[in-house]
Amino acid sequence: MERAEKTTLVASLHEKFQQAEVTLLASPKGLTVGEVTQLRRQLRAVNGELKVAKNTLARLAVAETSSSPIRDLLEGPNALVFGYGDPVAVAKVLVKYSEGNKNLTIRGGVLGGRTLAVEAVTDLAKLPSREVLLAQLLGLLQAPATQLLRTLNEPGARLVRLIDKLRAASADA
Repeated sequence: MERAEKTTLVASLHEKFQQAEVTLLASPKGLTVGEVTQLRRQLRAVNGELKVAKNTLARLAVAETSSSPIRDLLEGPNALVFGYGDPVAVAKVLVKYSEGNKNLTIRGGVLGGRTLAVEAVTDLAKLPSREVLLAQLLGLLQAPATQLLRTLNEPGARLVRLIDKLRAASADA
């Protein structure tokens, strides 16, 4: 690879490191081309991307980005997984694929400038999706207002139930 190609590759990787919400590192040792293509397709579906690059070029590219703590993990054969959208969705795809294919080993990652150990990546994959978390948060925020409304409506509702029972009793007699 010529110097100009390397410079272009480093610039491209640097841009990907800057744009990524989460960067995960995996060892694709023993994966076939078809398996890597299948993983790339699954990652693309969740706004992710898999790149394989030499460690020296990746170290140069990661400098001065929020993913710089990943430098320490760049040893041996590596696949860089960039997640541009929901970090949980990208982690889920990678963890699920690694569980089904023992040739892919997750080595760690970086989320928000903080290093993620392998266990943290697995825990991240166990979280519900962003939409589910937002719905749960909305439910929690609405709960006090809903209870206040119920409390305010209860005296009137009791009166209506009492009148209904008296009407039913007088209709039976």
